[in-house]
Amino acid sequence: MTAGIPITRTRQWGLYQQAVVDVELPEGPVRITPAPPGVVVGRFPVPHGETIHVVTAHNPRGARASRQHNHRAHQELLGLLRRRGLPWWPAAGGDPDGRHTEASAAIAGLSDDEARALGREFGQDAVFAWSAPAWRLLTCFGAEEALTLGWRATAEPSPEGARGFPVG
Repeated sequence: MTAGIPITRTRQWGLYQQAVVDVELPEGPVRITPAPPGVVVGRFPVPHGETIHVVTAHNPRGARASRQHNHRAHQELLGLLRRRGLPWWPAAGGDPDGRHTEASAAIAGLSDDEARALGREFGQDAVFAWSAPAWRLLTCFGAEEALTLGWRATAEPSPEGARGFPVG
């Protein structure tokens, strides 16, 4: 995030809007791709209508961190999720062509405010919120803004960033 400029007015916000997320669900991997508002294609994996929030610990505040720093931060995030007893699945989010991806966790059982707080704890500008009716992008710092989009979920090969991480 650029000092003093809301994340929603930066180039980064536009990149977040285009990001895809691969999630390693128990029934198989799925890729969530943003779609126009109101468009929902595929099956939402949580039967009780909870939201799945996608959080990363990589590259806090939009600054490129070393591979070692990102790995340590990701392990810290996963440890925190285990200690809190939250169900989660390995995920990887990034640009649609796969040039930049970040290991993440797709977490069930959080409110939007809790997900934003978790994102802030790991220095993130935003987190994703996936629910049956929408794919939302939630800011973590500043005004609590959200962008609501639709989504498409398609079967995908195992996400590269998620391989080797245990399911919580």
